[in-house]
Amino acid sequence: MTDCIFCKIIEKEIPSYPVYEDDTVYAFLDITQTTKGHTLVIPKKHVTDIFEYDEKLASDVFTRIPKIARAIEQAFPDMVGLNMVNNNKEAAYQSVFHSHVHLIPRYGKEDDFSMTFADNGSKYSKEDMLSIAQSINKEI
Repeated sequence: MTDCIFCKIIEKEIPSYPVYEDDTVYAFLDITQTTKGHTLVIPKKHVTDIFEYDEKLASDVFTRIPKIARAIEQAFPDMVGLNMVNNNKEAAYQSVFHSHVHLIPRYGKEDDFSMTFADNGSKYSKEDMLSIAQSINKEI
């Protein structure tokens, strides 16, 4: 993918701050540094989003994340938590269309990062919830 910024980073055409690299995965500091140590983990193979992963690629990428997360935790003893975020498609706030996972260290509730999950549980009856679960399950 010649116009993909992450592919160019992998090919060393654009500089980055590498954290981890092997044959299938590249991890580097996010230039925004939402919090100190904010790291992106990407597959070297260009895939746009999670919907393009096969089981092997998913295994290759996601089995490396704990190792990288532990390294971040050890590097920053003042870290009190970590958010792992993967946005897929524009409506879900994906802005670079090469799949990536954000590892965002947390240093307290006032560290310039927040996520909000609305509680819409009351909008769905038990029957609705069962129907939703069955709709997903039959596609697996």
